[in-house]
Amino acid sequence: MKNLFYLTCFLFIQSLPINAQELTVKYTEDKIEIDGLPDDKAWQNAEIASDFWQWRPTDTVQAVKQTEFKALFDKEHIYILIKAYTKEKKFTVYNLERDFETKSADYIQLIFDTFNDASNAFKFQTNHLGLKGDMLLSNSGSLGGRGMNSSWDAIWEVESKLYDDSYIAEVKIPFNQLYFINGSKSWRFNIYRSDTQSLEHSSWAKIPQEQRIGDLGFMGKMNFEKPLGESKKPVSFIPYINGSIGKDFSQEKKLNNFDYGLDIKIPIGNSINVDLTLNPDFSQVEVDDQLVNLSQWELRLPEKRQFFTQNSDLFTDFGQERDAEPFFSRRIGISKDYEGNTVENKIINGIRLSGKLNDNLRIGLLNVLTEENKSLGIPQNNNTLFTIRNKVFARSNYSFFFINRENTKDYDFIENQKKFNRVLGFEYNLASKDGEWKGRTFFHKSFTPEENDKNTSFGMRLSRNTRKHYISMGGSYVGDDFRSDLGYYRRYGFIKLTPFYQYRIYPKNNDKILNYELQNYTALVYRPNKNQKFEGRWFISSFKIKYRDVSEIEVKQNIRKDYLYFDFDPTRTKGSVPLPANNFYSYTDYEMAYSSPDKDLFNFRTEIQVGDFFNGKKFSLNNEFKFRVQPYFNTSLKINYDSIELPEPYNSKDIWLISPKFQFTFNKKTFWTTYVQYTNQSENLGINSRLQWRFAPLSDLYLVYNDNYFTTGSIEPQFRSINLKLTYWINI
Repeated sequence: MKNLFYLTCFLFIQSLPINAQELTVKYTEDKIEIDGLPDDKAWQNAEIASDFWQWRPTDTVQAVKQTEFKALFDKEHIYILIKAYTKEKKFTVYNLERDFETKSADYIQLIFDTFNDASNAFKFQTNHLGLKGDMLLSNSGSLGGRGMNSSWDAIWEVESKLYDDSYIAEVKIPFNQLYFINGSKSWRFNIYRSDTQSLEHSSWAKIPQEQRIGDLGFMGKMNFEKPLGESKKPVSFIPYINGSIGKDFSQEKKLNNFDYGLDIKIPIGNSINVDLTLNPDFSQVEVDDQLVNLSQWELRLPEKRQFFTQNSDLFTDFGQERDAEPFFSRRIGISKDYEGNTVENKIINGIRLSGKLNDNLRIGLLNVLTEENKSLGIPQNNNTLFTIRNKVFARSNYSFFFINRENTKDYDFIENQKKFNRVLGFEYNLASKDGEWKGRTFFHKSFTPEENDKNTSFGMRLSRNTRKHYISMGGSYVGDDFRSDLGYYRRYGFIKLTPFYQYRIYPKNNDKILNYELQNYTALVYRPNKNQKFEGRWFISSFKIKYRDVSEIEVKQNIRKDYLYFDFDPTRTKGSVPLPANNFYSYTDYEMAYSSPDKDLFNFRTEIQVGDFFNGKKFSLNNEFKFRVQPYFNTSLKINYDSIELPEPYNSKDIWLISPKFQFTFNKKTFWTTYVQYTNQSENLGINSRLQWRFAPLSDLYLVYNDNYFTTGSIEPQFRSINLKLTYWINI
């Protein structure tokens, strides 16, 4: 008991937040013109904050090229004036789009933790051109892309001016675009900056290099001169109309259509929002990347539909990625027909409620109704996720959730065990104040019309990340009878252990190399109810060199032992003889990869893989080339080649994936992207061309052209369409 008490005290202390820097934000009634000029009277009395610290190339010194900023507020807005000193005027910028690319680019990011919970925040980004980017951060900002939602857009202003030794960005953000507690006296806050000319990343509040630059555990503090008042948020209506003409050549069928729908955003107080969608249309959403799948598992593609991505951490951050995810939103709107083919299951309407009930408690409700199609054997389904999440200590939290997928009526073509599926779950997420300790434990239980005993899933992971060492241990269990119709599971009835270790070496007095990384990842899959106990063993060892110019070299060894759960042909060639199921295959391969600096106008990544593959051999060459004429034109070309040689009677094949992409950003409001994808594995050639005009704040006109061809033997048209879609954002 004494040891347990000491451990509890340690974790509590580790959970306390870090605030290293503070700034007083004064109230003003003077008018501030957003023009990138610091000559407004109000700015003369504002407090100056500076002393930015390097994050890279080292975290032990202050930034060589410093950044200064001031902050003011009035009844309706917060204002930020940033001055970024520069070496010269050779900036890196990829395009002029909203939520512009920041990897190896020049940018400034403002992070507002308005609830002071070190878990969720608002991020605004700009650069020397006054571009806009905004997104929501979740999961303490420590998970990179998984904790970042760029589909969120706010209405705000920014203007930038370039000077001989610096550039100035002036920002104006309405309070009604943010969520916070009425009467707030302070927010946690930070500014991050990327300076490609000095190869330097820096931040106002110091961040250890081993932690992500966006980790919310490392923030300063802005103290308001007087408490913030109530911010009245508008009710937003976003109607759309969509006209399309098209043809399905395989069925000689015209697909002309005119459709309309509506999204509604209703604020409840200053911290909860209700989103309604009626007859949603996602024709403007960027197409999925075509991928070559050489594994026996279904590919997990990212969610790109805005309705499902907003506040996504509340609805998707459960379980363990790839192996035990009880909710995967892409299951909604997709179904299987009588023949097992994947087809679209149209969404009729949906509601999402999300926000804070108090300082610690968050709530989320998602309910979506999908359309029936009796001719294809698809029932109408009601899909629901309800969750509550409570913060404990400063950065940790526990949550409960309930998932329900249920037919809305009795269908004679639906088997009894498929009428409904429910999952009840509990999770605890640990995060220490300094990001050194992170962990998760979960317990899930499923319910179906047929009673069963092995319907639980549970797991845990604990990791420690220090300057030189990153070590983690994870384990998960999924019962034979556990099911989650709205989840993503590659297998059932298994125990999986995943130890991981990484060692970093930071060379001294080296102006080219940032660090060396040696790491080993192990995955062991155990099947307790099968004759063959261990059904998967992966040992992946790698050595990586990271350079200060953001280029990388990596060599890797993969030692695998896979068990086939079903007959499987890795080439996925029709009529071929598959590898037989219920067999083990042991094989080893080697990889080498190089990535050139992204900031170069021409840059590339190349990867070579060679070695054994199941009971044969494989050679892979994956390349991506990029070129830009900044900031107006970007192009990329993916050329992936896989040569698979298996012994007779199994199929050998050369698999190609060729994908060029062209992007024009004519100005800050008009963008044109064309994406061509071809792979002989799926025997498909696809063309997607999208023209977007943002004619008003958060209001867009899309013109989208889609063209698909069969490439079996000869190129024949499969499907073709043109969509014209108009969305308009109305605030009341």
